[in-house]
Amino acid sequence: MILRILLGAAVGAILGFGWYKLVGCSTGACPLTSHPVISTLYGMVVGVLIAASFH
Repeated sequence: MILRILLGAAVGAILGFGWYKLVGCSTGACPLTSHPVISTLYGMVVGVLIAASFH
């Protein structure tokens, strides 16, 4: 269970940072994609939630 959550956090963080780099926000007005740390943390949280939902 712990390994699955850690793996979900790692994959989510990578996808969140990838979203920042590939999509991003050119104006800086987007709250989730304007800063790499926020985007990475958001991706990590979503990854943990998805990984924890599987039994």
